[in-house]
Amino acid sequence: MLFGRKKRRIEHLLVVEDEPLVAFDTEHFLRESGFIIVATVDSVADATRSIETEDTLDLVLADINLSDGSGVEVARFAFTRGLPVLFVTGNCPSDARALAAGCLAKPYAQRDLLSAIDAIEAVLEGGKAPRRLPGNFSLFLGG
Repeated sequence: MLFGRKKRRIEHLLVVEDEPLVAFDTEHFLRESGFIIVATVDSVADATRSIETEDTLDLVLADINLSDGSGVEVARFAFTRGLPVLFVTGNCPSDARALAAGCLAKPYAQRDLLSAIDAIEAVLEGGKAPRRLPGNFSLFLGG
């Protein structure tokens, strides 16, 4: 296909968010943007279970404050599996750089979420991060 869309490296996502409206909006927007949402969960227990059982995951989007603990626990578990995490939170944790690919501060525009995922994907593919990143996004990879 001459003008076909490039195959994404990051395609299958796990959304970890305990605020129902935010979770729904994020899931809907990402599906409309061509991503496959493997699951949307609201707890550390469900997130770790999904990470453990889903072998197609490419990226975890994790809030920090969850119903049964912290998204940091989710990131630690994903890290041991070699799975990148994008923290999507109002307050990026101090140890985020060691655990995650990046951190996108809430509230954010939907285009900023796509830009953050694209930047992570570019670095994971061995390239450089885009020069222009959203102001509320910190990229921890390749830096």
